[in-house]
Amino acid sequence: MRRGRACALGGNRADGGGSLRSRGGHPRPRCRPSPRPFRKSRRRLPPSAAMAAAGRLRRRLLLAVPWRWRCSPCRGGAGCPPAGQVRAAFLRFFQERHGHLRLPSAPVRPRGDPRLLFVNAGMNQFKPIFLGTAHPRSELAQHRRVVNSQKCVRAGGKHNDLEDVGRDTYHHTFFEMLGNWSFGDYFKEEACSMAWELLTEVYEIPRDRLYVTYFGGDSSLGLSADEECRDIWLRLGVPASHVLPFPLKDNFWEMGDTGPCGPCTEIHYDHVGGGRNAAALVNQGSPDVVEIWNLVFMQYSREVEGNLLPLPQHHVDTGMGLERLVTVLQNKRSNYDTDLFTPILDAIHKGCRGPKYQGLVGDADVGRVNMAYRVVADHVRTLCVCITDGIYPGFSGAELVLRRILRRAVRFCSEVLHAPPGLLASLVPTVVEVLGDAYPELTKNADQIMDIINENEAAFLSSLDRGRRIIERTVQQMEPSTNFPAEVAWSLYGNLGFPLDLIDLMLEEKGISLDLAAFNKLALEDAKRKAGGPQAGQLEDTDMHLDVHSLAQLRSNNVPATDDSPKYAYTLGQHGQYEFSPCQATVLMLYRDQSLQKEAGAGQRCGVILDRTNFYAEQGGQASDKGYMICLGQQEILFPVESVRLCGGYVIHEVTAVETLRAGDQVQLFVDEAQRLACMTNHTATHLLNFALRRVLGDSTEQRGSHVTAERLRFDFDAKGPVTVEQLQQVEQVVQDVIKRNEVVHMAEVPLTLARRVQGLRAVDEGYPDPVRIVSLGVPVESVLTRDSEAAMQTSVELCCGTHLLQTGAVEDLAIISERQLVKGISRVIAVTGGQAKQAREVGQCLAVEVDSVSLRMKQRSTSIPEMQNLSKEVGQLTKVVASTPMPQWQRKELQSILKALQRTANTAVKKLEMQQAEEKAQSLLAKHCNQPVIVDTVPADSLSILMKVVNHLCDKSPGTSVLLLSPQVSGEVLCACQVSKISLDPPGHVCPGAGCSINM
Repeated sequence: MRRGRACALGGNRADGGGSLRSRGGHPRPRCRPSPRPFRKSRRRLPPSAAMAAAGRLRRRLLLAVPWRWRCSPCRGGAGCPPAGQVRAAFLRFFQERHGHLRLPSAPVRPRGDPRLLFVNAGMNQFKPIFLGTAHPRSELAQHRRVVNSQKCVRAGGKHNDLEDVGRDTYHHTFFEMLGNWSFGDYFKEEACSMAWELLTEVYEIPRDRLYVTYFGGDSSLGLSADEECRDIWLRLGVPASHVLPFPLKDNFWEMGDTGPCGPCTEIHYDHVGGGRNAAALVNQGSPDVVEIWNLVFMQYSREVEGNLLPLPQHHVDTGMGLERLVTVLQNKRSNYDTDLFTPILDAIHKGCRGPKYQGLVGDADVGRVNMAYRVVADHVRTLCVCITDGIYPGFSGAELVLRRILRRAVRFCSEVLHAPPGLLASLVPTVVEVLGDAYPELTKNADQIMDIINENEAAFLSSLDRGRRIIERTVQQMEPSTNFPAEVAWSLYGNLGFPLDLIDLMLEEKGISLDLAAFNKLALEDAKRKAGGPQAGQLEDTDMHLDVHSLAQLRSNNVPATDDSPKYAYTLGQHGQYEFSPCQATVLMLYRDQSLQKEAGAGQRCGVILDRTNFYAEQGGQASDKGYMICLGQQEILFPVESVRLCGGYVIHEVTAVETLRAGDQVQLFVDEAQRLACMTNHTATHLLNFALRRVLGDSTEQRGSHVTAERLRFDFDAKGPVTVEQLQQVEQVVQDVIKRNEVVHMAEVPLTLARRVQGLRAVDEGYPDPVRIVSLGVPVESVLTRDSEAAMQTSVELCCGTHLLQTGAVEDLAIISERQLVKGISRVIAVTGGQAKQAREVGQCLAVEVDSVSLRMKQRSTSIPEMQNLSKEVGQLTKVVASTPMPQWQRKELQSILKALQRTANTAVKKLEMQQAEEKAQSLLAKHCNQPVIVDTVPADSLSILMKVVNHLCDKSPGTSVLLLSPQVSGEVLCACQVSKISLDPPGHVCPGAGCSINM
């Protein structure tokens, strides 16, 4: 990984990227016999003996790999090693030959790192070691030598290859990173020796095709060339013409803006060979000479100020993309021609029955058929890995990125390959066959992966078909040489879930551009509306809220109130999934410009009043449903429902008409099922939270308000003071106990008078309909209605019109991530459920480990002022992260309390050390300038604060002396501090303060 350079498929690492083709017809002289079974060595050769050992390696110590490494000159010859054996050879080489601990791949969902969407490099799981935050008693802290093959995803965020996948033959969203690490154990010489031994002796890559680079130094940072690394390669027998220096941007790796960093050395491979010197092509972007392995030597830490300090321990972090390595060993020039992809490409061909994959790119790829093969093959691998590791297509963060990946693959299957529905999921067994041995978790989850892909594909294909028709219809109606209307694009993007890049691609095919300025304006307005901005939100609320005159007109015209009972018409399917039925309705009236109307034209925003609906209108603290409606007989015309309101018994569906909509039209309604289910989960969790707060804080705890959205829940309640850490923990535990019991959620409508007699009933101060809906967790409604029954005292029983889960187990988890007092006596908590709750807990555990690490280092009581200042700064930065990161609130409070005490300790220690240092320097100066009226001198000082303290000490000890002290700094600045005599020049009772400044010399 190199700073500032974007390598294919990994930005900054020697990963699966790079354009790789055949070895250009340079046959090798013979096929080597299969190596003998591996016998574990009883001793480890020192690095200095690496060259002598190389000649004996093939005779004594080869890996147990049942294939011939040397390949036939024929492309894809039978002698080429399969990818699985290439991976196994790497792992066994470091494990058995060099004593590394073999670790399994971490999941691609980052653990406790809110800065990452996906694990995108092999080193991600070891960051606590590099940063020094691993708990000393943790298993992680015990590692010294480690090897693994890490699953990596680069799609979204800083490293994003999604849009490039398919356009060439080497970009991927998922790839495997082979890596070996040393944590304070071996360093440059042994790392280079191992790498050279593996490549040339085990994999038998011809030495004359390999080139190595090293850091050439940087005068601006005061860093000299890494001649130690250069000399190691020369001693290993690499010709001087193949050992090349490169600057900072190519051969200096950095984790981020701050933190561990260091020089790196890269190994490059020349695909052409034939005895030529390809040194001039290294790091020049040539597809003929590609980087295959990067060895990073972490020996510095970049501070906040930008300067580099040596690390107390040196580490080695290497990364080699399996896809790129296999391409080399199998004599290919494209990653997609290796056996990591060919079985999947064959399965795609079998499933779509179209033209075979030919590896064409650019203009040669007529119809983009080959691009579609590559997109689908890559994306289905990513889907399998992510879903197995708990990342599902969704609406935010990594889930949103995965949703885009799935929909991009579905579109290429449908529109380019003309494959039948289900092709994408049918590829899962092939992916499992290719990757399952290395990652057995894929085998266990194959059925689940297929179900999730099929469900999402079916939903998107329906949306895709409608979207395509909408685009085609709109284009036919457009004037020549005009931009595609932003309103239509926004409807596709916001309501059908069309990624903007897909809209652009579909328009690009037709030679049309999108009006991006207008689109961005709509996006901004939507963001303001979601944020509750007064310009958008309040205006829309007024426009779509029936006024008293309109209500009276509806009633006088005998327009019936909307029957919204179908909103409760959902069931649990055979496999535990929720099934929502569409609803057919009749348009009764339209509402726009503060008046009832019989018709609304294309492009007009209006409220639609129906005789019945399955949409949930915003009420009871639950956000409204979203979705769309279609006119019967006009399936291609989609009316997106942006919000739903209830007014006087009439449900108002806010839509922007795509075509003319009239009273009397028959429509079919489709709710956004994912958003509805998320709201149901959070609403049921809100009831659990209400019950738990009463159980922990007492029966006097009353609800003051709540708000439920698909993303989170908010709950306001009476409270005498802030909720303590222990109480927050108890509340979460009560909720989790009910979740684990998977209680049935009972719901029924009963007369209001009967409902109010229920003992222990929870109800807020608002008007309820009669009959009213009761929601009871774990106890049938009939039981709680029984006279003198106390069943409701032991569970949650509420009056509620919201939509709920049918069983509590689907909540999975609840974490309170915020708690504060709104005003005296009323507190507000914010909580998340399911995967978000789990992620919040993982982040909290990670931050707790970091705080423990800082605390342990603080207890060591360093006598160095810079070290204590750095600790103080680290505590300050950690305090900000803890305050802003979603995590359990009880844990946040604990960590904040600890950090506050650590900050006081650090500040006190710094002041004490500065006073001691200043007093020592003052005594020395007094002895040097005994009884002098004026003292002018230079003195070493780390900061202006210390220099001022020296001046103050001098003037306190010698009141008749005026002092001016200078302190030159390494940066070129000169610190200056002075104070005039307190006796000679000042009037009685006046003290002249000292002064300090920094001067650039």
